[in-house]
Amino acid sequence: MRQQTLADGSFEKFRKKTRKELFLDDMEQIIPWQYLFVASEPYHPKPEGACRRPAGIERMLRLHSV
Repeated sequence: MRQQTLADGSFEKFRKKTRKELFLDDMEQIIPWQYLFVASEPYHPKPEGACRRPAGIERMLRLHSV
């Protein structure tokens, strides 16, 4: 059994959102992600054979948008 800390839940409801969390929440509301995923899907590489699989289209779009 693990010892509980103050961060385990009792004070979580009083935690303030960080600037990073606020920025990502704003991006989630502003950018139409589903349309971008569909529009860029034909250009995303599709692996053939025994090569390394590319990162997902969602991850790549979100990463390059920040």
